[in-house]
Amino acid sequence: MENAFQEFVDALLTASDTNAFERIAGRLTKKFGFQRFAYLRLADDSPMLISSYPRVWTSRYFHLQYQQLDPVVQRAKVERDLFVWGGEISKPPGSRVQRQFFDEAMTFGIRSGITVPIRAGFGRMAAFTLATGDRETNLDRLAGEWRDIILQVGLYFHAHVAARMDTAFTPQQYGEGELTQRERQCLAWTAQGKTVADVSVLVAIAPRTVVFHLENARRKLGAASIAQCVAIALRRGLLS
Repeated sequence: MENAFQEFVDALLTASDTNAFERIAGRLTKKFGFQRFAYLRLADDSPMLISSYPRVWTSRYFHLQYQQLDPVVQRAKVERDLFVWGGEISKPPGSRVQRQFFDEAMTFGIRSGITVPIRAGFGRMAAFTLATGDRETNLDRLAGEWRDIILQVGLYFHAHVAARMDTAFTPQQYGEGELTQRERQCLAWTAQGKTVADVSVLVAIAPRTVVFHLENARRKLGAASIAQCVAIALRRGLLS
């Protein structure tokens, strides 16, 4: 898992278009034992999708504006931690239309999954999902054992897509303060998938000092989160 995650982060640094991002996330999805992934961003209900879901399903999904009733999307808008959905026992509650939506998704091999909600700031949201059609997969166990690494996968995928593809999730005005060398160091290691504890060892400072520098950088760049701060710093070439 750790090796697959590090390869994923390294590959993200080389991605420059949606096809590359799809290939990178698709490889990780298979290594983690899932069949498909989906990354959905919503800004004022305007969707942007990178996924390995069947094209017939995604075309139908947006044509019928399923993003407005999808129980997983609705839950991702209010949840802060990753969550498990679907399956035979844990189908999310909802209206008859929502239950029909899940039944239809299952015909395309999308039975259950683990979703990482992402707060992108300024009323925008995103969600990264690992999905499977396998009835036997114990997602509750996987979500418990792999929680931290799946969270990082979702956040880093979002950060790099936002940095490379457009400015949809980036504030238009940035702070004028220049980042210090230490702030750049902490952000650069964070962009490579390192935890606060990892950065503490690599930079030889206390964990609380790492957090201090990351928060300073976040405020200077006007970011709503550390993931968004990384995205802004990458886009502006501050970590090269």
